Amino acid sequence: MTEPNPAFTPDVQTVIKVVGEDDRVTTTQMAAGLTSAQVQERVARGEVNESQDQNSRSVADILRVNIFTRINAILAVLFALVLVTGSYRNGLFGLLIVINSGIGIAQELRAKRTLEKLTIVGQATVEVVRDGATTRIPTNQIVVDDLVELAPGDQIVVDGQVAAAVELSVDESLLTGEADAVAKHPGDTLRSGSFVIAGSGSMHVTKVGADSYAAKLAAEAGAFSLAKSQLRAGIDQILKVITYLLIPAGILTIVNQLLLAKQDWQRGLLGMVAALVPMVPEGLVLLTSVAFAVGVIRLGRRQCLVNELPAIEGLARVDVVCTDKTGTLTELGLTLDRVDQVGQEPVADALAALGAADPHPDATVQAIHEAHPGNPGWTVTAVAPFSSAKKWSGVSFEGNGNWLLGAPDILLDPESPVAEQAQEAGSQGARVLLVATSDRAVNAAGAPGVVTAQALLIFEQRVRPDARATIEYFHRQGVQVKVISGDNAVSVGAVAASLGIGSPQTAVDARTLPEGGPEFIEAVEKGVVFGRVRPDQKKAMVDALQAKGHVVAMTGDGVNDVLALKQADVGVAMGSGSSAARAVSQIVLLNNKFATLPYVVAEGRRVIGNIERVAHLYLTKTIYAVTLALLVGLLGLSAQALHTPEVSYPFQPIHTTIAAWFTIGVPSFVLSLAPNHDRARDGFVRRVLRLAVPSGLVVAAVTLACYLLVRPDGASGASVGAGASSMSAAHQQAATACLVAMIGASWWVLVLVARPLNRWRLALVALCLLTYVPLFLLPFTQEQLLLDPSNTRSMAIGIALAVTGMVLIELLHRRVSRSVEAPEKAEHP
Repeated sequence: MTEPNPAFTPDVQTVIKVVGEDDRVTTTQMAAGLTSAQVQERVARGEVNESQDQNSRSVADILRVNIFTRINAILAVLFALVLVTGSYRNGLFGLLIVINSGIGIAQELRAKRTLEKLTIVGQATVEVVRDGATTRIPTNQIVVDDLVELAPGDQIVVDGQVAAAVELSVDESLLTGEADAVAKHPGDTLRSGSFVIAGSGSMHVTKVGADSYAAKLAAEAGAFSLAKSQLRAGIDQILKVITYLLIPAGILTIVNQLLLAKQDWQRGLLGMVAALVPMVPEGLVLLTSVAFAVGVIRLGRRQCLVNELPAIEGLARVDVVCTDKTGTLTELGLTLDRVDQVGQEPVADALAALGAADPHPDATVQAIHEAHPGNPGWTVTAVAPFSSAKKWSGVSFEGNGNWLLGAPDILLDPESPVAEQAQEAGSQGARVLLVATSDRAVNAAGAPGVVTAQALLIFEQRVRPDARATIEYFHRQGVQVKVISGDNAVSVGAVAASLGIGSPQTAVDARTLPEGGPEFIEAVEKGVVFGRVRPDQKKAMVDALQAKGHVVAMTGDGVNDVLALKQADVGVAMGSGSSAARAVSQIVLLNNKFATLPYVVAEGRRVIGNIERVAHLYLTKTIYAVTLALLVGLLGLSAQALHTPEVSYPFQPIHTTIAAWFTIGVPSFVLSLAPNHDRARDGFVRRVLRLAVPSGLVVAAVTLACYLLVRPDGASGASVGAGASSMSAAHQQAATACLVAMIGASWWVLVLVARPLNRWRLALVALCLLTYVPLFLLPFTQEQLLLDPSNTRSMAIGIALAVTGMVLIELLHRRVSRSVEAPEKAEHP
């Protein structure tokens, strides 16, 4: 616990006894706050609200996680074994360690710099009182004993006690799970992680940084709760299975190469390494990280701050977007268009007094104050701040009555002429507020009491110019858009209808919805536009849509959106919104443009779709490598038992390395960064394995068949090459033919993955195949890569089996595609 510093001695102290497990006495600052010197003293003692950045890893962590990986460790051990044999050319695959780590580090550092710049731009700030004046500072500059001003929508980022309160209400649901507002009075405890929903006040800071309540909760949980990533979970699941497969395949290969095959230890060791290297999907994890990092960089260029990287993936899966109206579909600011007098009391002075009485005006009160500036000098005797639950606010003035601002359909009988007049104005898309008087103080029991309508305020709601195009994009992509607002249902319906969503007649008043249960879920599923929605109902609506199997994104900017933003699969906040909304959202649109959302969705689809393409390639390689190693090992055991000629692995490491260059390595990197607009679907692992397993088995089968047809009897022929890398001419010719079969069949997997073949993809796959031609034909590359295509019979067999593999893979792919498409069409006709 951080105790208030005894050196802090305000002019006047209010001593408050806090009863609890750790009884203590603290001081509440008066209006002067801390001095600059006192702030510097606390900073020097470390009593400042510095905390670990949650958005990105440190440079040291980036280096560590990219260099010291399990895959790099496996490749490093195999590379060391190759060096022991003295065949350095066969160690070419060791460059993968440097390349993988280098690319991963470079992209993560770029993403880190992008995030840090955006975080500075979108950094939350608070108002503190220092040297007798109010100033706005970043939250990481708050110190112990600071006096922090509180207004509706403010996130409480440190622990403290209430110093002053005017009808202050705080939502602690993110900490306690209880959605009811908690009234706070001077001396009450405030915990970080809660937020102000109504009223205003100030707090005296007692705990900052790691000592704060929210920081301790995060530490106990081990980390902040992150958006779910099916992609990462799927890849982890695949890698776990591969690890289990590597063990028997590796053991069998070692036994066959080093104990059963009658070869020198160096060639046997090289054969073992050649079998094990392609089993490792070395680029899959790398390209996943790179794709996410590039996504962050691309979104950063559009002023989009990604607080949690998996949120990019989440938006790619979204099929329902729930959006607030004010500040999202419409501009945040309002303009008071006119005042329609409906009562006897003149309202001009009252409007000026209401505007002047609010120290933290929202957009509505700000518009009133701009239209009626000045202050008539009325004395405030009571205040009732606005809240989304009751839909009205009010101020009592000494000698000038009790004045209310609120929703006409809430404060009046909906059947009254004034309410119907307000409804008519709202149906034209305007926002309408009632100015009324009351027979009792606004903070009295039973308030507002008897309400007398005095005037209707007609506000112009400016629809964002980019909103319609954004809505149309989602409609084209098969994503439902539901408008959920606290405003009048007819008014919300009119605005939504202007954007092509529903109509004023079909807009649902949330007060008429069932209280939970299947009826509520069905009503939310069928409805499109909802008005008069309470904050807890917004959360319940998101929950209902999720119960129907939807992936839900929630966009909003106000304190009334916080619970729904937290509940949604992906929360998206506007940069100009409340600090509470930005704090709980995974994505923040710093440019406040709703039109940025399609780019975020498109980026998520690009990442997920391309990683799935890349996964097909790498897992096909792993499947055929494991299968080939197992089959060769089993044949070796059979040959030993039957006393037939030994069977050894046909390749050396240099062969399996070049086989992956242009069938996997280069094309996978290009494909991982290519455009992709397909909506992400569940079942990543299942879909990848449906293609990778049969394709891998075919590649292994044609390679082994080629080996059995062209392998030499014994070690006949002259040796080619020097030292440990020496191979007989016959063995080299056999390996070359087998490599042709393997590359040809693997290349057709690339063709399938790259479909549909537009111009650049066709050029890519063609170039990848043609690049192998000079490697096989040039004398220099033949010597360096241990290739010998001179045996016409062996090459003809290799080419024939490569074509056979292509045909089989194509047929299997078509059959698998039909079996996958049939249930999907039945599910989504």
